[in-house]
Amino acid sequence: MSTTGEHSTGTIYQEIQRSPEFVDLRRRLRRFVFPMSAAFLIWYLVYVLLASYAPAFMAIKITGNINVGLIIGLLQFVSTFLITTIYVRYATKHIDPAAKRLREHIEGAA
Repeated sequence: MSTTGEHSTGTIYQEIQRSPEFVDLRRRLRRFVFPMSAAFLIWYLVYVLLASYAPAFMAIKITGNINVGLIIGLLQFVSTFLITTIYVRYATKHIDPAAKRLREHIEGAA
């Protein structure tokens, strides 16, 4: 990014988008979001496939009226909250500081 206040062709937003800092910010975000999304979708797909093709397994009683299917279904909610917590920590440490520096640069140049 230019620190002299002079802008090359395009707006400040285009300049920021081409900057190494913004490219790094996008890379950090994608490095987290894509693998975590894929893992969750696979986890959910396994649940759906088990419910469809292994109903006997899903019906195995653990205790009382609680079976494997219910436990795996409830773990879907737990994993959603866990992923959210992990993302918030990751963003606080890796995404937010870089985004703040970019925002300050944009606001200072505007």
